[in-house]
Amino acid sequence: MGDLSSFYFQPEKEMIGGKEIPSITESFSPNHPSIVDRFFTKYYYCREDINDEMHTLLFHSNRICLLGLDRTHVAVAKGIKSVNFDIGNCDRSKNQVSGKGKKGGMNLQPLSTLAVVTCIDGTEYNIISTITGKLIEVNERLLLNPNLIGVDGDGYIAVILPKVEKCDDMKTHLLSDEEYKKRTAPAFN
Repeated sequence: MGDLSSFYFQPEKEMIGGKEIPSITESFSPNHPSIVDRFFTKYYYCREDINDEMHTLLFHSNRICLLGLDRTHVAVAKGIKSVNFDIGNCDRSKNQVSGKGKKGGMNLQPLSTLAVVTCIDGTEYNIISTITGKLIEVNERLLLNPNLIGVDGDGYIAVILPKVEKCDDMKTHLLSDEEYKKRTAPAFN
């Protein structure tokens, strides 16, 4: 068979005012903010008595929250072998919600256990909800790929829907991005 390159799509050069306009595919910049950075506000939770178990909360403007582990969490540093949503008295992966009001969602308190992660060295850590709200879903992709934990957006543990009237109060008990950077700066220098 002969040379088929003449049949390939060849974009025409666009000119405006005597200047060539680059193709949209050539002008793409990988420096655009991520979806997480554009649509979510980051907050962090750390108990006073346990400094190396930082949780991340991504608040969307519609009040949906993605709960995950921060990259500084000791379990992420050790390496996570598995995630289990069956916490003994209930299996969080069996949570079923329906309708606009998310009826049937499990009610969570700040210290409610959502999952148990097992590290490569065999240690286990309880992942808590950190806020009051309804459990909408858990991230079942973590069952197959626990290494997603600690990755903004993809590595969330659960989606939680707090009550509208509680959102502002909850945020006062969390660290802002600025406070988080001040607190963790020595760990990354």
